[in-house]
Order: sequence, then structure tokens, then C-alpha cells
Amino acid sequence: MPPQRLLVISANIGEGHNATARAVEERARWLWPDCQIRRVDTLDRMGSWVGPGFRWIYRVNVDTTPWLYDFFYRALWRYPWFATASCRFTGVWSGVRLVPIIAEYKPDLVVSTYPLGTGGLDWMRRHGGLNVPAAAIISDFAPHPFWVYPEIDLHYVASEASLRAMYQARPDARGAVGAPPVVSAFAPTDPHTARRRCGLPGDALIVLISCGSLGFGSVERAVDAALAAGPEVCVVVACGRNEALRVRLTSRHEPPQRLMPLGWTDQMPALTSAADVVVTNAGGATALEAVACGREVLMFEPIAGHGKANAALMAAAGLATLCEGPAELTSALRMLIAQPAQLVAAQQRALTHIGALDLDAEIAALPELPRHHGARPLAAPDAFFAHAATSTVAQQVGAVLLLDGVLTQPLANLATRFAERVPALPMLRRRLDLRPHRQPRWLLADDFDPHDHLRARTVGASSSPAGMSFTAAVREFFSTPVPMDRPPWQLQLVQDVDAGRTAVMAKMHHSLGDGLAVTATLIALLSDSEKPAAAPVESPRRARSADWRSRAARAGRVARGLMSLATAGRAPEGGPVGPSTAGREYAMAALPAAAVRSTARDHGVGTTALLLTLIGEALHRIDPAGTAVHDRLRVMVPQTTQALRRASSRDRLYQGNHTAAVALDLPVGPMPQAWRMVAAARELARRERADQPAAAQAVVRALGRLPAPLHARLVRAMYGRRFFTLIASVLPGPRKAHCMWGVRVESVFPVLPLADGVGLAVGFLAWGDMIGVGVTTDTGLVRAADQFANALRQAFDDLTTHPRGARGAPTTARE
Repeated sequence: MPPQRLLVISANIGEGHNATARAVEERARWLWPDCQIRRVDTLDRMGSWVGPGFRWIYRVNVDTTPWLYDFFYRALWRYPWFATASCRFTGVWSGVRLVPIIAEYKPDLVVSTYPLGTGGLDWMRRHGGLNVPAAAIISDFAPHPFWVYPEIDLHYVASEASLRAMYQARPDARGAVGAPPVVSAFAPTDPHTARRRCGLPGDALIVLISCGSLGFGSVERAVDAALAAGPEVCVVVACGRNEALRVRLTSRHEPPQRLMPLGWTDQMPALTSAADVVVTNAGGATALEAVACGREVLMFEPIAGHGKANAALMAAAGLATLCEGPAELTSALRMLIAQPAQLVAAQQRALTHIGALDLDAEIAALPELPRHHGARPLAAPDAFFAHAATSTVAQQVGAVLLLDGVLTQPLANLATRFAERVPALPMLRRRLDLRPHRQPRWLLADDFDPHDHLRARTVGASSSPAGMSFTAAVREFFSTPVPMDRPPWQLQLVQDVDAGRTAVMAKMHHSLGDGLAVTATLIALLSDSEKPAAAPVESPRRARSADWRSRAARAGRVARGLMSLATAGRAPEGGPVGPSTAGREYAMAALPAAAVRSTARDHGVGTTALLLTLIGEALHRIDPAGTAVHDRLRVMVPQTTQALRRASSRDRLYQGNHTAAVALDLPVGPMPQAWRMVAAARELARRERADQPAAAQAVVRALGRLPAPLHARLVRAMYGRRFFTLIASVLPGPRKAHCMWGVRVESVFPVLPLADGVGLAVGFLAWGDMIGVGVTTDTGLVRAADQFANALRQAFDDLTTHPRGARGAPTTARE
């Protein structure tokens, strides 16, 4: 649907921004005849004195104190904190004043041509006050940090070089190269017709000197240098509103065929078309108008700040020649007189640049712009795992889905399903920005391609003479870290021809989410019946704080938990710990979910306690002498919070890490399994009653408030063998069946990451009628992942053969 109300945000500071606004309005009237169009002057909205004050400051800086303007401009690039603070200050100022306009006018589309107005729109976006497409059209060749804002859906810039500069200013902004934003009268036309219309000689080299509506800068020096190029030159000077300049030039009494000073005129399109060369000094609207007409541009003694930057970028793009002084300008004009082919080539470069661009199409596409999100700092739990990753210990979680049969759909169909569903899962379109000494951030990947994240392969001896086994394919896939130059997740479709089955292997950086997020994401991506709903608009507004009683109660729980963590001390000696290596082994086992739950009930314990018992028993069986594991090992157990359990039951999608954790001492010495189960259940209950999960969450959040270098150092000091020996996670999953193209997902096996110096991680994931067990080992610390998995399965089989209370076990494990 075409927009019904268009709001154009501009400002009266020179004519460049208003000229761009007029171009937008002209195209909008052609495209949408019934659309209401309203233009707002940002400076007027910011205060009655702001417009006159800013115009005076701008004029004085350029004419009198250019060094100060240069200092300000360089500071925007050199000091990110200064650019951020300046943008936030002016953004709040203009945003607050623009809010009533948005509320009263209710536009369907907002286009800004002035940077302070763009900053106000960015502020409104961050505060939930602007839910319609918003675009910025930049009328300078060189975007700078004051021009570009991450919450704006699209910035149109003048060239590829300008686009690179824009991303340098704001890596998380979204931009595209656009046609020169000028009214349609600025177009390639016959110069002879234009000269007759303007009363200019037809056989001279017409040099148009135009330095903006204010006519400031070295205009008279440019006139002298142009006249010195030879008698073949006719100089036309657009003085704009600088009447004093026009009077001085008129007093020279040069003949009209040599010098024609003009005051304010509405004939600029004809004058630009009549000119062979346009001389300017700012690189704003005047330069864009010249390029739109296919004219050669000479940048003469560019003004301070943005003028110098514009000149450099135009020269880099091949759309202008930089003349630092009168001698260079005179020489450039003489060369064009002596070598007309050079002038033709320069004009052809301008025509080639605009030939592939269409301003009408760009304006027509604005109402359909997708919502763009700028960089977001990682939440503290997500940043925790970004800092915990090392070169040898990648922090990525994953899963292996086994299908009950062979999936016959081609890879292209799977990629098509991904392309349809990923837009509703914003976590899968984010990439990590992990620059040193800065807090990690999420950047939205606009160029998402499902083929970059999806692979397929066939395994088994029947696939080729030297075919890879399924186990080797699992090891190869999960041992390779996810790429960090794109959204950090990958899937691989594996056809096992020997077993006649299909598997889907998935991995993602731990910063994207915990095991619950992985499960929910896989269901949303792959299930035939669980299509993800459209992603809601993210609201930056914070939820209301809890009342003082709730805060006091939570503070008490955190204090108890911190005391428990402090008294727990370091992990006991021994176990699968040591210097980490890059080698990994993975093993899988399956347990019947109903039998696990009934066995736990028979022994009077919870499912988690029973599964931890199996880990302790398996460790004891693979090392019965106790040379490596001793009698106790400290196990870190991530736990799903109650809030997430309730939400999971409503089949909602989640992203990020929301699990808490407890650290308990698991008995692994020789004892009956029932006794081991009692000890594990009591230890787990004791740590939970001590509010360790609440304290662990509070510590992670507090760490997230620290500077990035200190945050990273503390995370790496805490998350490793000093405080725990192994990792065990019990994840809830869906109990109903899910299918991919009609093939049932039989079971899912989690793949957990290790921590620095920790050689064993075991994950349990309930899926339908099976509990998948995934084992991850560091081959330098634990060499037999499959042996451990077999021992764990055998321990469960032995447990189910003995009734409750056997082998001298207590009659109950609950306290």
C-alpha cells in the first residue's frame, strides 16, 4: 500500500538539506498522488533560537575559525566516545521535540535529510516511539559519525567510497548507494540549448563557480584562477545569498563573456547543464547536482571539516578533481582546454555513475523497508560465554537430531524453509562483534544467506570406497568452530547410507543461547507443525521494577547463595582436568525416558539426581582404581529456572542464556548405586536450598557491568578447572513428536562445550520417549568418550534390574 502521510525531516542551514528534501517530495508526489506530504525544520522544532544560532556558528566556523571546525570534525572520527556523546545529546534534544509531530501527524513513512533530525528519529526508535519505516538521505559525499545512526532502516549515500566511510563511522548501520538526491530538472541535457537559454557564449569553456547558497569560501580566488586559464574561459559565479560577494565581483567590470556574477537564482539546473566544469568547495548538494547533470567537478580549496572529506571521497570515486590552490585550478582548466578528450572522459564517468541508479525506484521502495536494528550489547549471561571462549576451547552448543528414516527432500528445500523462517528468529541473523577492549555486541546481518549455514554430506562405507563413518562426521562437524564473520551457527544434513537414516547436526555459539534456546530454535526451523510466529518489535523500555518486598527477598536469597559459593571453595583434586587441548571426541547414548522417570520415582529422587548418579557410576567404572577421579568430583550443573520452565510449557521461543547453575560434589568412589543416588540427591537439594542458582545469576549480571577487559579476565579465572571438574546439564524438551517433511525426529543428543582445563561434559535432553545423552571429551584429558557413554548406559541398565532399597540402600533418598 502506498503511504498516506509522508514526513520529511530537514533544516534550513544553507540550502543543501532543503534541496534534498525537495527532491524527495517531488518524487513522492509523482509516485503517490494521494499522499499527504509535510516537511519539518528540525532546528525550528529544537527552539526558536536554535536555527539562527546554528547558522551563525556554522558561518563563523567556516569563514573565521576553520581550525575549530576541523578539530571538531576530526574528533568525531578519532574519539568514538565523543561522537557517541555528541550524537546522544543532540538526538535526545531533537527527538523529544519531534515526538509531538510524530504523534499528531501519524506518518506512514519518515525520511530525514538532516543529521540532527536523523539522530532524533534514532532516539525515538530506541524508546519505542517510531514504528514506521525511517530512512536518511545523505546529501554529502562523506558520511561522518554525526550523519549515520544504527536504528535507521536505510541510509542512502553517494558512492561506494561513501558507503565504506559510512560503515567505518557506524559498522552496525545499514546503507546503500543511491542516485543523486536532486530534483528532476538536474539531468543530462544538451549544453548548447542551455547556453542559449542562459545567454552564455557557445564556443567558450563555461566554468560555473558555485559554493552553496551562502557563497562562502575562496570564491574570489577561484574566479582569479579560472580567468587566468585563458581567454577561452567564461566564468559564471552563483553568489547565492552573499550579496556582498556579487557586488565585489560586479565592480570588476569584466565583460559578460568573461565573468557573469549572479545573485540568488532559480536557474541553477540550466546553468549547471550549460557549464563544462563546476567548481565548488563543499561537496554537498552542488556537487551532487553537477554529477546528476554529468558535469566535471573541480573541488577548489575545500572548506574545513566535511568539505575536505567530501573532496577526498569524490576524488577517490573518480567524480572530481581536487585543486588545493589557484595554481592547480588554473592548470586543470588549461589541460581541459588543451585536451578536450579529458573533459569528455570526466563527464562520461559522471554519466556512468548515475546510469545504474534510479531515484524514483529508491523512493518507491522506502515504504517496504525492513526494520533495522543497530548493535546491541550482549546481555551479561551471553557476554559471559563470549569471554569464556579461547583458541582451544570454543564455546558452542549443539545437538544431533536422528530421524526415524531417510529424508528424501533435497537440500534446496531445506534452505527454502530456512529462508522463510529465519526472519521470525532474529537471534539467527545476528553476528558477534568481538573487538578487543570493547564490550561484545550483536550486529544484525542484513545479507543473510541460508546456504552459508547449511551443508549436506553422505557417510558410510557404501557411499564411497573410503567413506567417512557417522561418528567421524560428528567429530569433524563439532570440532570445527562456527565462523565468526557471519551469524555464528551452522547445520549439516547427514545421510547415513549404511544405517539407512538421516541426521541433522546443529551448532551455535554459546552466546546465542543455552540448551533450551537451541531446542526451541531447532523446532522452529525444522518442524513441520511448529512454524515460528513473526518476531515482535523489540521494545527498549524496561519492565517495572519489583516491589521492595520482592527485591528484599531476592537480596536475601542472593546473600545466602553467595555465602554457600564462598564456603564451597576450590574443586577437589583429581578428575578429568588439566591443560586444554584442541582434540575432541563425541559419543552418544539413548535412555528410555519413561524408565528413567519411573526408576527415579522408585528410588524417591528426582530425575536430575538419578542422571548425575549415572555420571558418577560411569566415572567409577572406567577408572575403578580411583587414580584419576578420587572419591569426589565437583560438577557444575546448569539449571533451567522456573520462569523458563513455565514459559517453555507455552511453546514460546527463546534466545540468549537464562539458565542458572549449582556446583555440587558428586561421589564417584566405590559404593552401591542407590547410595550414590542418595548422596547426589542430598547434595543437589542442599545447594539449591542454599540459593546457589540465584547467587550465580547475580554474579554473572554483576560481572557484565564491568569494563570489558576486566570482565573477560574474571570470567576466564572463574570458568574452569579451579572451581569445577566436569559439566553436566539436564535439559527439558518436548514430549510430543515432531516431524521433518513427514519423517519423525526419533531422538536428540545434546553437544555441550567444555570449559578451560575441564575435559568432560555430559548433556541429557528429553525428547519424546527418549532421553538423549551427549558426551564431549578433551582427548588430551579423557581418551574414551564412547567407553564413558557405554559405561553410563550399562549403569542405568544395572540400576533398573535392582529393586528399591537393594544392596543395603536406604529406603528413601528424599530429606
